[in-house]
Amino acid sequence: MRVGVLTGGGDCPGLNAVIRSVVRKGVQEYAFDFAGVRDGWLGALEGNVTPLDITNVRGILPRGGTILGSSRTNPFKHEDGPRRVQDTLAAHKLDALIVIGGEDTLGVAAELSRQGIDLVGVPKTIDNDVSGTDCTFGFDTAVGVATEAIDRLHTTAESHMRTLVVEVMGRHSGWIALHAGVAGGANVILVPERPFDIDQVCAWVQSRFKINYAPIVVVAEGAVPKEGQMILKDRTLDEFGHVRLSGIGEWLAQEISDRTGTDARTTVLGHIQRGGTPSAFDRWLATRFGLHAVDAVKDGDFGTMVALRGNRIIRLPLAEATAGTKKVDPSLYDEFAVFFG
Repeated sequence: MRVGVLTGGGDCPGLNAVIRSVVRKGVQEYAFDFAGVRDGWLGALEGNVTPLDITNVRGILPRGGTILGSSRTNPFKHEDGPRRVQDTLAAHKLDALIVIGGEDTLGVAAELSRQGIDLVGVPKTIDNDVSGTDCTFGFDTAVGVATEAIDRLHTTAESHMRTLVVEVMGRHSGWIALHAGVAGGANVILVPERPFDIDQVCAWVQSRFKINYAPIVVVAEGAVPKEGQMILKDRTLDEFGHVRLSGIGEWLAQEISDRTGTDARTTVLGHIQRGGTPSAFDRWLATRFGLHAVDAVKDGDFGTMVALRGNRIIRLPLAEATAGTKKVDPSLYDEFAVFFG
């Protein structure tokens, strides 16, 4: 059997670990041949396919990003997109495809599966918002990077007695903000699932200054004020209809400064959270996902996604896995309210 491997969407620590795992097991145990589809669904549209074997995957385990490249291309936004994907698979004699991606990439995979393409999904996103899996690789690394940044910002905030607003990734879910904010000792954590009251935020900030303490505010990029709209610097859309988020951190810092009469500054971590060496946990999880994904191909269990449930790797239908976004449970968020202010 000849199998294609594709990585789509934003890059993520651990992608190379999946590729390595898939190829090593597929070649050594099942005698599969592999090919890499370059730059996500864009490569599938344009027929950009490259050989992929054990030699290609040596030494890539600790590397961030993806050796195959990625893009946010949506085949369904291009003329004859699905047919062109099928033509690419046929031209390169690919019997099946392993698709590694987040909600958008896997959403495309689910629809292509319904149209008859044999594929298996592997969930990845630093946002940890893919439903059906307890955790996605990349998330642990992103939380570690954000936590270290918050730790470093505490000392400069204290030195200047100013509020520091830390904007982290999280379009629809606040998993990074909540985990990193708690781990980093933030005084305010704002997530998309809970519209915030700017007056309450300012009250929390002022309460810290009263005890001679410089506050840290951690905010997910998709957080919104009550009775307000998402704060955006750029209203252009990608091919999946998503705006390019950023701006809430700067808006918050300005509001805090204006309302409290104190200095407030913003740090936007942005793509720093995506890059660099994956954590040990992300390498471990990504490796397991790859091993089980190639098993699913061997079993002919197409139209499924591998997922983590407890300590087990399971398979579930792609349609189920992409039906919604995994949100932060309000009760979990409320557990940490004692640390606010």
